Amino acid sequence: MSVLYPTLLLCAYGFFSNLRPSEPFLTAYLMGPDQNLTESQIVSEIYPVWTYSYLALLFPVFLATDYLCYKPVLVLQAISFVVTYVMLLKTQGLLAMQLVEFFFGLATASEVAYYSYIYSVVEPEHYQRVTGYCRSVALFGSAAGSLIGQLLLSVAKAQLLHLVIVTLASAAVAFVAPWFLPMPQRSLFFHKSSATAEKTQQSSRTPLMVKAEDLESKVPLSSCDDSAITRSSEADSQSSGLVEVMQMLFADFLECYKCRPLLAWSVWWALATCGYFQVVNYAQPLWENIRPSKEYEIYNGYVETLSTLLGALAALLVGYLPINWALWGELVLCVLSLLMAVCVFVMDTLRQIWLCYASYVLFRAMYMLLITVATYQIAASLSTQRYALVFGVNTFMALLLQSLLTFVVVDSAGLGLDVFTQFLIYGGYFAVISTVFLIAGLFRLASRRRCKQDVMADSRAEAESGSPPISDTSSSR
Repeated sequence: MSVLYPTLLLCAYGFFSNLRPSEPFLTAYLMGPDQNLTESQIVSEIYPVWTYSYLALLFPVFLATDYLCYKPVLVLQAISFVVTYVMLLKTQGLLAMQLVEFFFGLATASEVAYYSYIYSVVEPEHYQRVTGYCRSVALFGSAAGSLIGQLLLSVAKAQLLHLVIVTLASAAVAFVAPWFLPMPQRSLFFHKSSATAEKTQQSSRTPLMVKAEDLESKVPLSSCDDSAITRSSEADSQSSGLVEVMQMLFADFLECYKCRPLLAWSVWWALATCGYFQVVNYAQPLWENIRPSKEYEIYNGYVETLSTLLGALAALLVGYLPINWALWGELVLCVLSLLMAVCVFVMDTLRQIWLCYASYVLFRAMYMLLITVATYQIAASLSTQRYALVFGVNTFMALLLQSLLTFVVVDSAGLGLDVFTQFLIYGGYFAVISTVFLIAGLFRLASRRRCKQDVMADSRAEAESGSPPISDTSSSR
């Protein structure tokens, strides 16, 4: 019962907070008669606010989540969703929509509380199962919301304004759930108990998933050093201060990123997530240019539903792929990153809506497959205590790169390029990622080949020289 109650509440919250029928049609709504904004305002002045606010709020919210023991930040996220859709429904104008994007950025940054709360109230043996439930329900809520929005628009002939009302109602239902969650008495960094320290020490000694082929990537981090364990234990039953927590995070950061395979997967995570956010954020303006919603019926909801479900299926199939990721990981990242670049180029250059939709679906599916592999490869190398740190740093770097790319390419303060030129740049960006990992993969294979040749040469030399006689050795002494 102690596991079931918070899990059910979290799943209910995750489902309704992600049930957003208006999301696939946001650009059409903002350009429609209810808001009457121009495409240039939406792309160059409104959407970038989400990127900047997400980046600025991510680290403070991450610390506040742990310090406040998760639940208050979940409540803050629920409030942010409600405020976002109330403002989207009731206010108008450029400044109001920029505030909408800020509150949505706050809600997105607070997502860390949703995925980390459960670890503070259930035992470690339930982590994997409960995490699967929460992520699956959130994904299903997102797909259901997109499908409902499309059906309301195409079948029921509802107006875009009605989709915002349904989304607000869903956010209001989700708002109730966090208030009834039990308040955790411990957290990962600021508020520790002796049991927490003991679990951290145990989990740091045992990798999450061990395969013989991955030993190379696990050796540096399969066990915490003595100083890390001491840091975890010395704060038993006490509250750590901000300075101590920052010092511990920095020391763990240096320790984690010494591992070359983890660093490689983290680099791909940051680079690809940056490009993925840009493509997903600005796909709707691209579709709007190819097939204007004022003149034609649009099918964004079906596309988002299909891409989410296909991405989830691809993520589920990862565990069944017979690939030696330690050996071939960089080359797989190279090939699929190149295919993602091709999908973006197709969306940009052919300008046929159905090809555009199909490319978008394949793009998202490939990203979800690879980000699942990256998550597994990184998590399998870490202790439980370090998950949030590494995933948070990777996301922060992705947002930092995205903010830079947004400012230069999208923002009216920068170049303010049109959406087709933007997607041409995004396609080139993924081609560069592919090239980087092609070089890394070839270097990895060459290094392995040299290593095998050296081992074989040493073996031949030992066989030819033979062992010295025992009598000679004893006489020399």
